[in-house]
Amino acid sequence: MVNNKTIISQKTCSLKDVLDIIGGKWAMPIIYNLSKGKLRFKEIERTIEGINTRMLVKELKNLEANGIITRTVFATVPPTVEYALTKKGEKLLPSIQSLHKWGQEYAR
Repeated sequence: MVNNKTIISQKTCSLKDVLDIIGGKWAMPIIYNLSKGKLRFKEIERTIEGINTRMLVKELKNLEANGIITRTVFATVPPTVEYALTKKGEKLLPSIQSLHKWGQEYAR
């Protein structure tokens, strides 16, 4: 009986880690939009309806810290910043697309 609890606990912990990375309200829409290619900050902000600047900054920092996206700064005036998915982030796309399809079918 104790062994079953240990196995469940390990699985739950893994799922919790995933949700800590992509479980934010805005993380999946950001990843989904970046699947189309590199985007600048304002482009991301314009493509996600309802997000405010503070939340976008927070989510981008979280995704960057977890290796899901990269942030490239160009030495221009004003500075240009581009965001793109990493290989790790690209591996999330099939799961996010499946959730998107499921949502279209059942969440409306």
